[in-house]
Amino acid sequence: MTLNPLLNLDVVELRDRLASGAVRAVEYAEACLDRIAALEPEIQAWAYLDGDYVLAQARALDARRQSGMPIGPLHGLPVGLKDVIDTARMPTENGTPLDKGRVPTEDAVLVEKLRAAGAIIMGKTVSTEMAFMCPSKTRNPHNTSHTPGGSSAGSAAAVAAAMVPLAVGTQTGGSVIRPASFCGVVGLKPTFGAISRTGVLAQSPSLDTIGVFARSVEGAAMIAEILFGHDARDRATTLQPTPRLQEAAKSTPLVTPTLAFVRPPQFDSVADDDTVMAFRELTSVLGEQCFEAPLPKAFDDAADLRAKINFAEMAKCYYSYEKRGRDQLSPQMTEALDAGNRVTARDYLAALDWRDLYNVALDEVFQRCDVIITPAAPGPAPGSLDTTGNAIFNGLWTLCGTPAITLPLLWAENGLPMGVQLVGRRGDDARLLRTARWLVEFVTNSENEGASS
Repeated sequence: MTLNPLLNLDVVELRDRLASGAVRAVEYAEACLDRIAALEPEIQAWAYLDGDYVLAQARALDARRQSGMPIGPLHGLPVGLKDVIDTARMPTENGTPLDKGRVPTEDAVLVEKLRAAGAIIMGKTVSTEMAFMCPSKTRNPHNTSHTPGGSSAGSAAAVAAAMVPLAVGTQTGGSVIRPASFCGVVGLKPTFGAISRTGVLAQSPSLDTIGVFARSVEGAAMIAEILFGHDARDRATTLQPTPRLQEAAKSTPLVTPTLAFVRPPQFDSVADDDTVMAFRELTSVLGEQCFEAPLPKAFDDAADLRAKINFAEMAKCYYSYEKRGRDQLSPQMTEALDAGNRVTARDYLAALDWRDLYNVALDEVFQRCDVIITPAAPGPAPGSLDTTGNAIFNGLWTLCGTPAITLPLLWAENGLPMGVQLVGRRGDDARLLRTARWLVEFVTNSENEGASS
């Protein structure tokens, strides 16, 4: 299928054209709908889509711009929303038959912000069952026999397939970074608590984090900045100025960044040959700008600690689902709920204490670097639709609440993308984005120099 040139535009340029009227919101929305109509039977990224409603929003936005009224910073940009995010008068079924036909009466806080910014709510993207591990129907756009990852499968696949320029997902383990890596797009998991979760399915309140998908660092920064902010109903958020993420993503570092290469726990046992070789080459090309920083032995327990928190809180948050229809839950879900019910209060509280201890150790690393560089996944997307892949290289950063971003900079021998994950200090999302943009340009320039020599 020939790609409509509009769908190939960088999202920042697209935003500027929509704002100026050079491209009408209806024109772009129609291009997205045509793309979805052509690819959705194969990719299956959408849980709910109403083309008439999409075009009605676009026409209203065009009329607003033509009238001379103020327009928002995301004017006319379609956004896909993971189907665990409440949307008023639009189904939000949380990937489970137990919520079939559920239609919220109110928008989630983040949806309110998107509407106020002039975005088009394109529809609901497929989530795995209640944002956990049971694979969804969605396929990887690069090779439909391979998983797109999870749990934000539909959001990552929709952006990768150019169905929408932007999408929103959630991460409790690796549900933004991993699918973004597998599908070859930019995935940003901000600092824990940066974006309100009011109106979003709660699985593990100590870990649940809203994340975004785009095809560029600047695009991820653009939508994330709109979503950042305090919400009195979400105690994880704090009252503080919104960082200028877009400005940071466009800026050039005053000093060349220094990156610390971290081999995450279990790297030697689970990273495949493609990942090992690719990172060996990448760190070599970075030269003096990159040094290796081993993590203390205590980090080996991070996966188990995160799982204790996740499962214990999930057993509480999903109790009503289990009571209402345990027989309609997947084996992966019931096993996790059973594991959560076995976690003692002592072990749960002790696991929570480790977050701050790990961050003290990470602060020692960040004193010597701008960001940590590490794999986003053990390798490319597995060649199976019966798995969402291994989140072992993501859960540590979710537990610590640090911001992380994956960049589609590497390719496996089988032609599938592999992400480079950058991790920043808690609260330093702006520096993370600025360094991510620098790294993209650095790798691109290095490849161009290599091709010309």
